[in-house]
Amino acid sequence: MGLKSIVALLLVISLPAWSQTKTTEALQKAHSDALAFYFYNNTLRMLNQKEDPGFDELVKDIEKMKFLVIDKDQNFGSADYKKLVSSYKGEAFEEIVTSRLEGRNFDVFLKEKNGKTLGMIVTVNDSSKLYVLDIVGSIALNKITNLFNTIDGSSDIAQKIREMAKKD
Repeated sequence: MGLKSIVALLLVISLPAWSQTKTTEALQKAHSDALAFYFYNNTLRMLNQKEDPGFDELVKDIEKMKFLVIDKDQNFGSADYKKLVSSYKGEAFEEIVTSRLEGRNFDVFLKEKNGKTLGMIVTVNDSSKLYVLDIVGSIALNKITNLFNTIDGSSDIAQKIREMAKKD
């Protein structure tokens, strides 16, 4: 069985057990044409075929992650984004970081209990797309853009994700 088959099998097996925020689930249902990827920590590590120790360190505290890509041409505007943020806050996520990098706005929301991070939401918003990373677990705040660039950029891992998307 090849790596692509193993990754596809792990993704299919993980779907029934997936539990992320209600807001992310509702967003995906409202935008049924959105690309959605589900990753567990071991799945993320399997995508790291070049065995980059930096990437393994980056994802070490991620238990699971949902990655949505929404084409904003499909009726998603600033009012929709404000409603999305409000919904995350309604699920006890607190906005902790807002930044801008290379024409993209990054917003990070954190959910904690007794000082322990339970989950993170990272939204990346540009003129044409909305990306949502719904993370059970955590990632160092100063590494969020590295994670996004790794899964969306020109890395080997991003290439594997694009290949999986083409099969849908």
